Amino acid sequence: MPTQTQPPTFAYAPSASDLKASARAGRAAAARNASGRRRHVDPATCERDYSAAELEFLRAMQEYKRSSGRPFPTWSEVLEVVHGLGYAKAGADAAR
Repeated sequence: MPTQTQPPTFAYAPSASDLKASARAGRAAAARNASGRRRHVDPATCERDYSAAELEFLRAMQEYKRSSGRPFPTWSEVLEVVHGLGYAKAGADAAR
């Protein structure tokens, strides 16, 4: 005899909003699966061959984050690291 599946039993009565949210999540998951879109790999962060300048910058940022204890530096801090590497705006005033 085939086994008949029983609807889930709840220790509490789910509210109408719980049921709607669950149904909406199920529809969203089905749409994602049906679309064929890959959501697993971000091509911008894939392993690739970095240039020497890119590696120097990445290492400098890692060192800054480690030494400062700040895992998410501000843009001002990133600019400090870039200046520390010797980069400057082309034609920039030295008086700044």
